[in-house]
Amino acid sequence: MCGRYTLTVDADDLEARFDARFRNGDSEADPASNPAFAPRYNMAPGQELPVITDADPETIQRLEWGLVPSWADDDTGGLINARAESVADKPSFREAYERRRCLVPADGFYEWVETEDGKQPYRVAFEDERAFALAGLWERWEPETTQTGLDAFGGGVEDETESGPLETFTIVTTEPNDLVADLHHRMAVILEPANEQQWLTADDPHTLLEPHPADEMRAYPVSTAVNDPSVDEPGLLEPIETRE
Repeated sequence: MCGRYTLTVDADDLEARFDARFRNGDSEADPASNPAFAPRYNMAPGQELPVITDADPETIQRLEWGLVPSWADDDTGGLINARAESVADKPSFREAYERRRCLVPADGFYEWVETEDGKQPYRVAFEDERAFALAGLWERWEPETTQTGLDAFGGGVEDETESGPLETFTIVTTEPNDLVADLHHRMAVILEPANEQQWLTADDPHTLLEPHPADEMRAYPVSTAVNDPSVDEPGLLEPIETRE
C-alpha cells in the first residue's frame, strides 16, 4: 500500500514540472502565506494535498486523501489506495476510473518493514530526487439535503447545517518492482512523464498501471518519527543507521 509520501520541491519548480498553476495564491509567495502549497515531508491520509485532475489539468488544487464514493451514505472511511488489478470493476472505484482520474505529485513515498525491533520506515525516491506523478482517482461526494420542519407554506425547509461537496482522491497501487519488493508487496503506480496525459484522458489506460522499473530509484531507512503524521519536517528525509 501507499500510506505516506513526500513532496518537497518548491512551488515554481512544481508548476513548471506539471505545466499547471496552483489554484490559491501566487506560487512565488512565501509558502507560509500561500495555503495552496508548502513543502511536505510526511503527507498522510485525511489531509488536503495537491493533485491535478482530468477536469482541470492546468490547475494544481487540493483534495482530501481518502476517496469517498459519490454513492456513500456518509463521508467517513475514505479509501486511501485502489488496487490496479480491480480498479475498473470494484464499485468503489469503477466510476472514478472511467471518468475522474488525477495525477498526485510526489517526490518520494514511505514503506514499513517488519524487524525484530518493530516496523522500520523506509523512504523510496529517485536518486536525483526528481518529482513524479502517482496515478490517482478522485471523487465528489455531496451530502443529502434533509427536511427539518415546515415553512410558512407547509413545505419542508432544507437543513443549512450540512457541509458542502467533499472532493477526495486515492492512489492506485500495483505489484512492487525489484527494489520495493524487499519492503512491501505493493507499491504506488509511478507514471512516466510521457504517459501522464494519457492517464488523464485515455478511454482505458490500464496498461499504464505497471510497476515502475527500479532503475535510478533508491530506498533507505528513516526515523520512526515519520510514524506520527503530525511530524512534518525536513529531518524525516535524512537516512539513519539500522542494526544489522
